[in-house]
Amino acid sequence: MPDVEHASERTHLLSHPAQDRRLSAVQREADAESLISTHISKEEQLLSTTSIGERLPYNDYTTIDWLHDLVKDSFRSRSIHAQRGIRGSLGSVFESSQGWIATALIGILTACVAFCVDVAEATVSDWKLGYCRTNVFSNRENCCTDRHPLHTAKANLGEGCPEWHMWTEDYWKAFAVFVGFALAFGVISSSFTMLTKSTLPSTAPGHGDKPRSVQASDQGLVGKSIYLAAGSGIPEIKTILSGFVIPHFLDLKVLIIKAIGAVFAVATGMCLGKEGPFVHISTCVAYLVGMLFPKYSENGRKMRELLSAGCSAGLSVAFGAPIGGVLFAYEEISTFFPRRVLWRAFLCSLFAAVVLKALNPTGTGKLALFETNYGVSYSPIHYLIFVVLGIVGGLFGGVFCKANFLWSKEFRQYSIIKQHPVFEVFLVVLATGLLQYPNPMTREPGDAIIKNLLADCRGTKKSWVCRQEARDGNAKFIGWLVYGTLVKLILTIITFGCKVPSGIIIPALDAGAFFGRLVGQWVTTISPGVFAMVGAAAFLAGVSRMTISLCVIMFELTGELEYIVPHMIAILVAKWVADALEKDGVYDLAQTVLGHPFLDADHTMNLVQGTQELVERLIPPKRTMQDITVDVPKDNKVAKRILEEKLDKLKERGLMDAGLVLVQDGMLQGYLSEGELDFGMNNLGRQWESTSRVRVLGDAEDGDLDLSVFVDRTPLTICAKAPMEYMVEMFGKLGLRYLCVVEEGSGRLVGVVIKKRLVVWLESLKH
Repeated sequence: MPDVEHASERTHLLSHPAQDRRLSAVQREADAESLISTHISKEEQLLSTTSIGERLPYNDYTTIDWLHDLVKDSFRSRSIHAQRGIRGSLGSVFESSQGWIATALIGILTACVAFCVDVAEATVSDWKLGYCRTNVFSNRENCCTDRHPLHTAKANLGEGCPEWHMWTEDYWKAFAVFVGFALAFGVISSSFTMLTKSTLPSTAPGHGDKPRSVQASDQGLVGKSIYLAAGSGIPEIKTILSGFVIPHFLDLKVLIIKAIGAVFAVATGMCLGKEGPFVHISTCVAYLVGMLFPKYSENGRKMRELLSAGCSAGLSVAFGAPIGGVLFAYEEISTFFPRRVLWRAFLCSLFAAVVLKALNPTGTGKLALFETNYGVSYSPIHYLIFVVLGIVGGLFGGVFCKANFLWSKEFRQYSIIKQHPVFEVFLVVLATGLLQYPNPMTREPGDAIIKNLLADCRGTKKSWVCRQEARDGNAKFIGWLVYGTLVKLILTIITFGCKVPSGIIIPALDAGAFFGRLVGQWVTTISPGVFAMVGAAAFLAGVSRMTISLCVIMFELTGELEYIVPHMIAILVAKWVADALEKDGVYDLAQTVLGHPFLDADHTMNLVQGTQELVERLIPPKRTMQDITVDVPKDNKVAKRILEEKLDKLKERGLMDAGLVLVQDGMLQGYLSEGELDFGMNNLGRQWESTSRVRVLGDAEDGDLDLSVFVDRTPLTICAKAPMEYMVEMFGKLGLRYLCVVEEGSGRLVGVVIKKRLVVWLESLKH
């Protein structure tokens, strides 16, 4: 009798009929077949013929399985290249070019979003001072010159400008208007950010391996609330790229709100920048583009390659630094950055820079935001000054990181602040306006401050900074520089972490430029702008611990190749000093405050090497192992009731990406993840009686409730007596979700360690 029952839309995906043994029982049921086709991709169905098992889409805050996705992509690629004829050849060409097409689209779209944000922010920010009579939606510079977006002009901003109308000429009234507009913009930005509130499980919201309390059972699992559009987004992106899943963080809604929120947040004049949000925006664009290509949308590993390439476009459009953007993605954000990702990041950053230059949001026609031409070189004696700038930059970074961490852990825990984040933003904007308006230099937006402080005053005295330096007695100007440095430090400490889109790069550059210009007042051999430029790099290095990427960004920002060596000196010294004060940079500390799980093999290895711990240290308690272990009888079937009880206990633990280990006679036979078990019991299992038995191993028979298709029969193992360094390397380099621990000598299963358990233990070592 012909096997008509197996003729379905999946038949062509299987190598030969003999390999259909694993889905046969479930596919005979129409409802079960519909569920499988809805929840499982074609590539996953192909994996049912192998011993690694199928996987459902990753649920909230779980870790992806890098090795599984690698094999899955191999199946997909082989099926495409196996096709013959013209259609097969075209399919192979498109398969090879998808990554390049996607990254080019990401660069183009990111530049378009950045253009809109730049133009809108410049206009809204200037509304605090006045408006343009000829066009209310034009900023002050465009209103007073022939310089406009999409066009290029050589005009400079003049002193007198009849087209620009100031709200008032009275100092105190202008002060009040300035602060009033800033408060309004801050409330608008924060209110938009509130729209992205989301509740996520913490790293272990249940009782984990601890006994469950009565209170916990009554209250249930309570997740933590986060605002997806708040902050820079870089800590969350690092978490995602390391293999975790944060739902909805890269959605279109978040992108739109992030862009709008960034416009109004920067317009307030708070000590924040839009560079960090641009990285988040570019990663959102990368995700949305990737969802158009099944190669990326159905594979977590490939999607993260695309996201790594996409986030480079964010810094490329923020600073007009395409090479610096690529290096920033490699050095600071990505944990998985193979050579092909480097090439595609280069293309993505290139397209972003080309399109942004064509759109010309600044009206200069140039990518370099703060182009300088000092025309003089430095002497060996100046190396000492660059070292001093590096030391002070490191001190600034260390103090900032510690103070901001304490501010987040203490002040933001007060109920009125924690429950009313808009009120916190209101207070910070009020403090910012009151402290910054009196200083003529800090009154300007952050990027304008840097541009003014980097000015070279040889041959021109047009700018306010140059006129002040030209005076015989410039004590007042020096006072403004000191005031600006201190105010930037204080305000940046209390601002970073507020519930608005914000970045740390521009405020750190501002503070460094203030201090560098201050030092330059006593060094008359070269322009003070040189020290402002090097000081800006040193202060940012102290805060972020960026090195190579920062050096490249600085010479792309300014166009000054002559001063690469001073930048290198100041950046390295600043990093060493800051590391001595606080080993974690601002993004690492933000990750700790936010509570996102993150495994960085390089940093964690330093922690582990000082412990002399063995793998057995992380073996779960005996009771936990009893809850997650299933002794499979010889017929390879387990009572459905037992699996339902095990599933309930897994949910109580609250780890979400845990699972059951299948053993026979104490020997490991396979691993069944919680997500697949839940799907099998609550979706597929509805077709079977509660008294039925479930097949978890072996070949399926007619009428079986077969979950063996979801079982990983090749789980990786490690000896309990192995050094902890082995486990950290395996999780970090292989991207594992779990690792089974076996007894030395006998090879019997003694424990299972999931990635989250390792992350929590590593976090405890830091404290």
